[in-house]
Amino acid sequence: MNLRRLTWIISLLFAAAGCGKGFLEVRPNTNVLTPTSLNDYQMMLDYFQLNSTSSLPQLSADEYYIPLERDWAALTPTERNAYVWEADVYGGQYARDDWNVPYESILYANSILDGLKEFEVGESDRNQYDYIRGQAYFVRAFSFFDLVKNFADPYDSRTADRKLGVPLKLSPNVDELVPRATMEETYRQIISDLQSAVALLPPEVSSLRNRASKPAAYALFARLYLSMREYDRAGLFADSCLALYDKLIDYNTVQLNSLTPFPVDNDECIFRARYAAGYAATLYNTSANIQISDELLQSYDEYDLRRQLYFVQNANTKLVKARRGYTGPSNYPFSGLATDEIYLIRAECAARTGNLEAARESLNHLLEKRYATGKYVRFEGGDNASVLQKVLEERRKGLVWRAGLRWDDLRRLNMEGAGITITRTIGDKTYVLEPNSPRYTFPIPDQEISMSNLEQNIR
Repeated sequence: MNLRRLTWIISLLFAAAGCGKGFLEVRPNTNVLTPTSLNDYQMMLDYFQLNSTSSLPQLSADEYYIPLERDWAALTPTERNAYVWEADVYGGQYARDDWNVPYESILYANSILDGLKEFEVGESDRNQYDYIRGQAYFVRAFSFFDLVKNFADPYDSRTADRKLGVPLKLSPNVDELVPRATMEETYRQIISDLQSAVALLPPEVSSLRNRASKPAAYALFARLYLSMREYDRAGLFADSCLALYDKLIDYNTVQLNSLTPFPVDNDECIFRARYAAGYAATLYNTSANIQISDELLQSYDEYDLRRQLYFVQNANTKLVKARRGYTGPSNYPFSGLATDEIYLIRAECAARTGNLEAARESLNHLLEKRYATGKYVRFEGGDNASVLQKVLEERRKGLVWRAGLRWDDLRRLNMEGAGITITRTIGDKTYVLEPNSPRYTFPIPDQEISMSNLEQNIR
């Protein structure tokens, strides 16, 4: 398939997506051109926009602050409102990307899975056929999970059969409007898709990290079960992932002063994804006047290389901002899956289940790659509480500005009773986000509510 052919397929799938309609009401004309080969389907899966995730969690988390009221006022309505957790996040702005882009990925996955049902596959094509199906199941699971962890309440097994999840669009039939499923139904669908992906995907991580693999599916399972607070299962899937792929970057080998310290598809990247929306406040090397949390910056030890690699100070404003991360030269933050996250998941789950030796070993193995050579002092001893606290501290320091993970952790840890309160000050006004507030769940865009007749979240 050449680029023009791929462009036609993309434009036909999403011709109406930019015309002011809700995404679930998009009605493309699919009769003009359809994929005819497995390579066509793979080209669809390689579309750069697939697997892009919501930027709203980054806007709302406590990894940064805005020092001056005038700098906050210069941002878009969505950025301003998400920063102070207003009930109306969007302020009349059409928030297409945070909701629509994951559903675009789901439409791709559904179109591919549906089209492959009619595809006559020969024995010589079986491996590629299975690989493409596995990627499509992964894409759908990845996107549904991004949607449910942002536009539905934190998972609670006691109420999951009653609380609302997100619409489970499982067909490429764009005329079919789907109501919100329950939380339990949503998570069950994600788990089912990941199980299908695991059975079909190869055990090797591709050199093209936008293509899913078995380690990527295991990594997403680990992230999923961590968010569900099912720590036994999260730990098992972290083990399964690292048994197949466990590479870490020695930060002593990285150029500390480079604006782009990490290449795209670097050794730690298991699966590549990025934020969907280009909000100025969330970008690497942003032009917005934001400042990384002072508390976070002060938490790094003298010889911890992450402090220099993750952040850069503007020479004029003296504000410290996020340096480019695991998306290479792109200013869009990394929201994919990487081995450092999986080591931290394994360490946390081991600590929570009483295996302190395994927790310390996972943590030490990771941190030795993060400190200047010969300067890391291994973490030893400690009871359950102190080991878990150490792991959570390192998780916060190690996964900065990535995949909205800090926001996800705030939701999850407050469900565990952490009691974390966030405050923002704009001029002479102070805003407070209490633990377990309904404002930890983002509203579905108003256009989607009116077009698709969905029930809105209560903020």
